Amino acid sequence: MSSAAEQEAVQQPVREAERPEPVEGARSTRPAAGFDGPRRPVPVWPGVPRPLGACFRAGPDGTMGTNFALWAGGAEAVELCLFDGPGPGSQETRVRLAEPTDEIWHGFVPGVLPGQRYGYRVHGRWDPWTGARWNPAKLLLDPYARAVDGDFRLPPEVYGHVRDWPEQHVADTVRDERDSAPHVPKGVVVHDDDDWADDHRPQTPWADSVIYELHVRGFTRLHPEIPEELRGTYAGLAHPAAVGHLLRLGVTAVELLPVQQFAHEDHLLRRGLSNHWGYNSIGYFAPHAAYAASGTAGRQVGEFKRMVRALHSAGIEVVLDVVYNHTAEAGELGPTLSLKGIDNRGYYRLQPDARRYTDYTGCGNTLHVVRPQVLRLITDSLRYWVTEMGVDGFRFDLATALARSAHDVDMFSPFLAAIAQDPVLRRVKLIAEPWDLGPGGYRTGGFPPLWAEWNDRYRDAVRDFWRGALPDVRDLGYRLSGSSDLYARGGRAPSASVDFVTAHDGFTLRDLVSYDRKHNEANGEGNRDGSDDNRSWNCGAEGETEDRTVQALRRRQMRNLLTTLLLSTGVPMLVAGDEMGRTQRGNNNAYCQDNETGWVDWNLLQDPGWRALFELTSRLIALRRRHPVLRRRAFFSGHARAADGLRDLAWFTPRGTEMTEGDWYAPTATLGMYLSGRDIPGRDERGAPITDDSFLAVLHAGDRPVDFVLPGPPWARHYEVIVDTSREEQARAPGPAHPSGAAITVPARCVLLLKAAD
Repeated sequence: MSSAAEQEAVQQPVREAERPEPVEGARSTRPAAGFDGPRRPVPVWPGVPRPLGACFRAGPDGTMGTNFALWAGGAEAVELCLFDGPGPGSQETRVRLAEPTDEIWHGFVPGVLPGQRYGYRVHGRWDPWTGARWNPAKLLLDPYARAVDGDFRLPPEVYGHVRDWPEQHVADTVRDERDSAPHVPKGVVVHDDDDWADDHRPQTPWADSVIYELHVRGFTRLHPEIPEELRGTYAGLAHPAAVGHLLRLGVTAVELLPVQQFAHEDHLLRRGLSNHWGYNSIGYFAPHAAYAASGTAGRQVGEFKRMVRALHSAGIEVVLDVVYNHTAEAGELGPTLSLKGIDNRGYYRLQPDARRYTDYTGCGNTLHVVRPQVLRLITDSLRYWVTEMGVDGFRFDLATALARSAHDVDMFSPFLAAIAQDPVLRRVKLIAEPWDLGPGGYRTGGFPPLWAEWNDRYRDAVRDFWRGALPDVRDLGYRLSGSSDLYARGGRAPSASVDFVTAHDGFTLRDLVSYDRKHNEANGEGNRDGSDDNRSWNCGAEGETEDRTVQALRRRQMRNLLTTLLLSTGVPMLVAGDEMGRTQRGNNNAYCQDNETGWVDWNLLQDPGWRALFELTSRLIALRRRHPVLRRRAFFSGHARAADGLRDLAWFTPRGTEMTEGDWYAPTATLGMYLSGRDIPGRDERGAPITDDSFLAVLHAGDRPVDFVLPGPPWARHYEVIVDTSREEQARAPGPAHPSGAAITVPARCVLLLKAAD
C-alpha cells in the first residue's frame, strides 16, 4: 500500500466490508455473544452500587462477603471473575453482575473473604472507529482495587487487538480473542480495619518544609544496615536506619516517586529493562506490589501504612508523586489492562475520529478528567490515600493535563475546582508539576492558591549562575527571594515555589558538575532520550577523573548549589543521595535503571569528602530551621519600615553599595543579598512579633577572588562568617568579626553567609 493510501486508511473510518479479516486466535471482530467462560454455582445477591471497588462487609442477613461495584458506562454486560489462587494455573470462576445502577454494575458475593483474587470481563461492541474497544477475552484490573497480586508482563495475549497483525497501521482494529487471564495480575480483596487514632500527622507548615525526593526501592536497596529481606521495600524505608538518615539530615517530608501500582512498558521489557521510576500507573488505589516485603496477597497495604506511621513518628510527612494524567495502557496500540476495556470512550480523551488518542502527556493517552466518572476516580483515590493510608500530600505529575477543560488549560477546570472545595484534599499539601506536552501546557506560576509548584525557573537560573551563563542577575534575584514575579498574585505566598536544583528527572547534583553531555547509552535508545538542555558544567573534564583540582572544584560547586538552595526563600527540595555525592555516571534519564545506577550508594558516606557534604547539608537545614528569616511566610516588601531606612531585603554590589537598575542589567558574577530579621511579617503562636538575626549572603561565581565591601549602618556594624563554601570542612564557630565598611576577600566560586550584628 502506498504511503498516501496508508495515511487515508488511518484517517478515515473503515467500512465493515473493508475491515481486515482476523488472524488465527482472533475469532471475530464482532461483539461476543453470551457468557461462555468457566463457571460454577456461586450465589450473587444484588448488593449496592457504592462504594466502588471490592468492599468486604456483612450482607443483609449478617453473612460476611464482598460487595463488588464497577462503573462501566456503555457496557452490555459485566462478569466478575474469581480466582482460587495465585499464578497462571489458578481456576477461574465467572459470576455475572446483573444489577446495573447508573451504569454501575454491582453484586454481593457471600463467602468471598479478604485475600480473594479477582478481575472483570466487560462485554460490549468492538468498534474502534467509534472508540468502542470492549473485549471480554481480556481480564481487567478493577480501577478501585486496593491491592494487586502479580506483575504486569506484556505478551500478545494482553492486547485487546492483535498486536502482531502484519499491517500495523490497522492492527488496533482487529480484535484478539485469546484469554489474557493467565498473563495479568489480579486485584485482591482487602479488609481495611486499621485505626489511625494513634497516628500523629506532623502537619508541618509549608514555610517550614524541606522536601526530600526519594525512590522507595532505590533509597533502601543497598543500605548496609537494613536487613537484606527488607531492602527495596516499604518496610525498608520504615527501618530505623533509613529513618535515622532522614532525621540526621533534618528534612521534614519525603516525596516518594510513584508507589501506586504501575506496569512496565513493552519496549523496556523487550530490551531486558523495566520501569524503575514508576510513571506508568494502572492501579490508583493499590500500593505497588513489588515494593512489599510482606507479600502481595493484600499485606502490602498494611506494610505501607506501617511505613507511614514510622515516618510520622519521626516527624516526617509523606508526599506521594502521583500520575493521574495517563495510564499504562498507552495509545491505540497499547495493551488492554483496565480502563481501556471497561469504557475506552468514557475514560480517555480521544481525537475527533475516536480511534486515536489525544496525547498531552507523551505517553500515548490522556485521562479525560472533565468526565464525572474520571474525576470521581481521581478524587476518590486521593481521599483514600489521605484518610486510609495516612499520606500528607501529593505531587501531581504533568498537572496541567489534569487542569484542561475541553482542550485548553483552565485554572477554573473541574479538577481544580473539585480539589479546592473538598474538605479532605484542600487541607493536604498539593504540588503541581506545572506543565504538560500539549499546546499552552507550560504554566509555571499559574496555579491557584492552595497549590505549590515545581519552579523550573529557579532551577535554570541557579544552574546558569554557577556555571557562568547568566547575562545578568535580574532573574537570580527573583528566584533567591521567593519568585514574587511568579507567585505574588492571587494571595499566594513564597511557599508556592518549590525550589530545586536537581530532581529525579535529569542529572544528579554530582553529575551536574561532572558532565557537559548526557550519557544514556544504557537505556538502549541510542542516547536520544533525556533532555539536551542540562545547563551543566563538567569543571574541565567529562565524567570521573583522577585530577584532584577538578575534583575539588566539583565539590565546591556542589556546596555552592546546595547552599544557594537552602538559603533561598521558598520550599527547598533535595534529591536522595545528592547530599552525599550520588552519581548516575552521566545518565540524565535513569527511568529504566533498576540497578546501581538508580540506587543510592551508601558507601559514599565512608568518604570524608562526601561525608563533609552531608554534614554541610544537615547544618544548612538546621540553620534554616532556627531562623525564620530564611523561611518567610510572606514576600519581602523591599520598603523601609523604620526611621533608619532599614529594609527587609536589600541587594548589594561588591562595592558595598545598593544595586541600582543599571547594576541589575549589567553582567556580574557577584551578588550580595541582605535579609533583615528585624521586622518579619506575621506573629508566633502566642501572638508575639517574629524577630530574628539578620544575614548577608554573598554569592560569587567568578573564577577569581573578589573584594566585597561590607555594608555599613543601618544594615550592620559588624559581620561574622558562619558559612564559607570554599572550605570543605566548615568551622564550628563563627569567624572573627569584620567591621562594616571593611573589604573582605571572597574566594573564587564561593558562597559566604555572614551574620549581621549591631
